[in-house]
Amino acid sequence: MELFDVMRTTFAAREFTNKPVTDQTLHKLLDNARFAPSGGNRQGWKVIAVREAATRARLAALIEPTFKRYVAQMVAGEAPFNTINPSQVTEADVEAATPPEELIRQVTEAPVVLLVFVDLSVVASFDRDLDRVGVISGASIYPFVWNILLAARNEGLGGTLTTFVGAQEEALKTLLGVPPQMAFAAMLPLGEPVKQLTRLKRKPVDEFAMRERWEGAPLDLDGRKL
Repeated sequence: MELFDVMRTTFAAREFTNKPVTDQTLHKLLDNARFAPSGGNRQGWKVIAVREAATRARLAALIEPTFKRYVAQMVAGEAPFNTINPSQVTEADVEAATPPEELIRQVTEAPVVLLVFVDLSVVASFDRDLDRVGVISGASIYPFVWNILLAARNEGLGGTLTTFVGAQEEALKTLLGVPPQMAFAAMLPLGEPVKQLTRLKRKPVDEFAMRERWEGAPLDLDGRKL
């Protein structure tokens, strides 16, 4: 596929056929994804490919409590897990929430599940002393993660970037034997999508890009939407 076609049609796939994703295919995806940029070219990423049923079941159990809280916050009209506005959801609200079991099943029972970690000992976290949650470390891992999904799309496969299991990082690292300096970055269920989407909805450029400063003129073309 052409690059822009891949970029415009790489959707969040969560429903997959039973067709296996072979190690040969995985190697091809990762062999191309590894050319993503990273700070200092340190390439601090590690990937664990999970197929064993017992590990998948444990991943589902780790995800469920986070999903329950996410659903409870959504029902309350909150933006779940945001770090700006304190949640008003109670533990009783969380306990009463019904997690989307079908969605949990879909992402944990895909033909293969990739767990991506980043080595924090080689990442420059320039925002580490700011009074907010850190995000800059992601610059050295998420280009690689997105490259995996772009490569999958190019091969007729699909997946989605999920992070729910990150709330249980220590249990996840214990489950998979991950060393202390590694941080969980993404869980990618991968497979052949049941349906291939080709038309995605996104905001136009002039709604999020401005000239020169925060309240600058929209970045459009002579008053026309890009």
